Amino acid sequence: MQPTQPTQLTQRTQRTRPTSSAVGLADRITGSLVGAAVGDALGGPVEGYAPEQIAERHGGRVRGIVGPWNGDEWRTARPIAPYHKGDGHVTDDTLLTHALVRVYGTVRDHLDAYAIADHLVPDLMTTPRWIPELAAEALPLHRIFLAEKWLVARLHYGHVDPREAGTGNIVNCGAAMYMAPVGLVNAANPEGAYAEALDIAGAHQSSYGREAAGVFAAAVAAACTPGATPESVVEACLALAKDGTRAAIEAVTDVAARHRDFEAALAPVRAAVAPFDTVGPDYRAPSLGARRPSRLHAIEELPVALAMLLVGEGDYRRTVLGAVNYGRDCDSIATMSGAIVGALRGEAAVPRDWAKTVAQASRLDLHAPATALTEVAREIFDRDVTRRRAHEAAFTSLTATEAASGACARPTAQVRSAGTRARAGARAETPVDARSGEAARVAVRGADVDVTGATAVTTFTAATNTMAPPEATTAAPAPEATTATAVTNPTPVTTPTPPTKPPPTAQTPSPPPPPPTPPTTP
Repeated sequence: MQPTQPTQLTQRTQRTRPTSSAVGLADRITGSLVGAAVGDALGGPVEGYAPEQIAERHGGRVRGIVGPWNGDEWRTARPIAPYHKGDGHVTDDTLLTHALVRVYGTVRDHLDAYAIADHLVPDLMTTPRWIPELAAEALPLHRIFLAEKWLVARLHYGHVDPREAGTGNIVNCGAAMYMAPVGLVNAANPEGAYAEALDIAGAHQSSYGREAAGVFAAAVAAACTPGATPESVVEACLALAKDGTRAAIEAVTDVAARHRDFEAALAPVRAAVAPFDTVGPDYRAPSLGARRPSRLHAIEELPVALAMLLVGEGDYRRTVLGAVNYGRDCDSIATMSGAIVGALRGEAAVPRDWAKTVAQASRLDLHAPATALTEVAREIFDRDVTRRRAHEAAFTSLTATEAASGACARPTAQVRSAGTRARAGARAETPVDARSGEAARVAVRGADVDVTGATAVTTFTAATNTMAPPEATTAAPAPEATTATAVTNPTPVTTPTPPTKPPPTAQTPSPPPPPPTPPTTP
């Protein structure tokens, strides 16, 4: 884990209340999945528009569930048709999130890229489900975006190694937006969530799109930690994020930490993320360099979701409405922020009337996926505990065998050149002789060497490479060893003495070699 530098976020006093330890695992999983779906449904009808356009269309900021942007003409109006966005309908963010939950229900263990190829892709291709925006039973494949159709093209038809299938896809938030289940399965373990999501997302994305998937999963996992706050969630993300993703999160959350009203924060947050966003100012007309791999850039959605988490102080309404009114890819931003707040506060944080409307309009049981994932998460944790204990037992056995065989009992230390570690777990120091430019001998201080059951504290000096006699040192006799001095044991005890170097002798410098003879021209 890389250390974080002091930021505006860490320097200011935390104003948000910590989560109650009474919020249990099942409550957090339910809150996260329900919160993600509701955020998705609120953001869907205003996706792709600027904050100013949203305010003009709705006569002010969006404050709840709204209808389609084009009203009754949604069936033919471009670029939205034929999708019925609005009126509480979830989008592909929720469809893919629930699909990943089903994969966990099938595998019932941690997932990897192969699980996406073996289970998620067939689910998208072969099983018709109710698609709210189409108001019909259809294959999920018919609703997902082109960047998600890539999964099918590469894994099913192209037979690409799942771990590398994401390479070449456009870099966007397509993988990150449905990674909340990974964070929930790894609840309170952001490092584990980050690693697992990176593995899964390798089938879908590369570069900063894949990185965002790992960091979002880590954010959800960190939010599940008892006592977590919006600030602690952001710090967990900063501790794991790499390259442009980390820089974007740090820049955007530093700005967000100065605001407590999302309306005042909209423009500053956009200005902070703009240098890292490749899409450009016009969301519907991406720049020529948009969505290409880069170590310097980041997706826009995750940093903004974390920013709104801070602005809203972990309150679901303020956080998610800030994400919705930000516009652009706001359904995914609201999905992410809603999932994090739900994991922080539990289901009670999500307005019940919103959740009821979304469930009815989308014809979805929003609680069933949460119930299934909670059961799987408990099973996976039990397996993790069993695996960890087996590893601990095996490692303990290895070290015990090593100690019994005397593999670690070395009365003399191996002196190595600079850059190597001394034996017996001691800290090696490698001073450099400035006169010769060669590495001096290693000085090992405080090494505890186990000699036939007794402990001898042995000190070596770099200058002579000899072993100084220890104070009150006790050791068992060793064959062909010289008698030690300054031993307080009444029984004669011997300890090996390494050979000392002979004193350096003066040498007459050799004459320089004769100059080379020029070649003879034939």
